[in-house]
Amino acid sequence: MGADLAEKLPDLGQRDDTVTLFCGPCSVESFEQFDEVAACLKNLELTWIRGGAYKPRTNPYSFQGLGEEGLRIMRDSAHAHGLKALTEVMDTELVDLVDSHVDGIQIGARNFQNFSLLRKVGKATAASQKMVLFKRGFAGTIEEWLAASDYLAMEGNRNIVLCERGLRTFETATRFTLDISAVPVIHKLSTMPVCVDVSHAAGQRDLVPALAKAAIAAGADSIMIEVHPNPRAAKSDSAQQLSLPQFESLVNDLRAIAAALGKTIV
Repeated sequence: MGADLAEKLPDLGQRDDTVTLFCGPCSVESFEQFDEVAACLKNLELTWIRGGAYKPRTNPYSFQGLGEEGLRIMRDSAHAHGLKALTEVMDTELVDLVDSHVDGIQIGARNFQNFSLLRKVGKATAASQKMVLFKRGFAGTIEEWLAASDYLAMEGNRNIVLCERGLRTFETATRFTLDISAVPVIHKLSTMPVCVDVSHAAGQRDLVPALAKAAIAAGADSIMIEVHPNPRAAKSDSAQQLSLPQFESLVNDLRAIAAALGKTIV
């Protein structure tokens, strides 16, 4: 065997020995709905809960979220259960308000190259070093994604998690095409951890478990999964959200896979 073939390949796996789950409903619909999910996550000994207070919807007549009321629900419920709260900010005018209510800020795919928003979030969180989960755009290249993340870092916050959530391609069998190769590529090109949003990539709840397992196997540092007490009645993205029993079963499976790789789910 030639020396080049015998050379050990680099380890492009996780940044540490944990896999963080960012889970919760697509939209915060009521205190009761959100709190039921929070209780489930706490019972599973997870760390974060996510939810949408301001929803960027393609159809302007779709549910747009509860706004500031949703932020208060997230804050109160999450902290009552000892969880950290993560939500998306959509507009520069909302950055300070969102920042005052949650523990982590998400920048969605539609704002992937909204450089004014990126700068504002980076500046607002520079002192706190609050986590910013930065999603890849629908048609953004990895090079563009990394370059855009510098707009956050240059304002002082380097606590950035890059989130792969699928690309828009010719394929229609799934909502988006999940680029699982983005996980090791990002690990090769940067020091930032990588999250995989398996719910938005799948668009169908029955595909979520397989994609989540694949994400752990590929070395993802974290995974985003949408879960709802009654998915069929959800006001947004009902088709891709797991029920609480489905979610609990998946977490058990993910823990087994993570353990085989020397990782723990948190």
